[in-house]
Amino acid sequence: MAIEIVKPMDIERKSFEIITEKLNGRYFGKDNDGIVKRVIHTSADFDYADNLVFSDGVVQKALDALKKGACIVTDTNMAFSGINKKIVTQLGGEVKCFISDKDVAEAAKQRGITRAMVSMEKACTIKGELILAIGNAPTALIWIDKLVKEGKLNPSAVIGVPVGFVNVVEAKELIIKSSIPHIVAKGNKGGSNVAAAIINALIYKLKR
Repeated sequence: MAIEIVKPMDIERKSFEIITEKLNGRYFGKDNDGIVKRVIHTSADFDYADNLVFSDGVVQKALDALKKGACIVTDTNMAFSGINKKIVTQLGGEVKCFISDKDVAEAAKQRGITRAMVSMEKACTIKGELILAIGNAPTALIWIDKLVKEGKLNPSAVIGVPVGFVNVVEAKELIIKSSIPHIVAKGNKGGSNVAAAIINALIYKLKR
């Protein structure tokens, strides 16, 4: 079988054409469609067509925050690396990850909690618009829910897509049932690459 060599600039376009074809005409709405398809593009997993949950108006809320120069905080350096920081900077924002910070590691050890939890506490110190992109740590989602209920945190949006088996489903359900604007991947699937893909899908709506 002959293999067609596709030019680099055409690979993404062709990939999205294939995804659209395989979805058999399914459309997820003006706001959500590009996000669902980019997650499928990143993961090659069509389950995300059914797994992704969007709270009412979350995409517009996230876009408004990005236009105002939102700070994006991730729970892993992998998610941090995967986000297109050039475009975030052009929008007046920045991307941060506190998971490897010395003060975070020390506080987590002293208190017997995860670094992801302490990272979310550190995110409370950020002024202005805030988007949280969680792709690995369900404890980050648990702590976000707690901090919001305590009035210490008010994110413009939470991307809740940690992957795994321990407390993952339960932590995601906390966010889904909350009043926090969210995009969540139901079930065990997710990952830092998915969190980054969702953020990139959002910023590509504004500038590319």
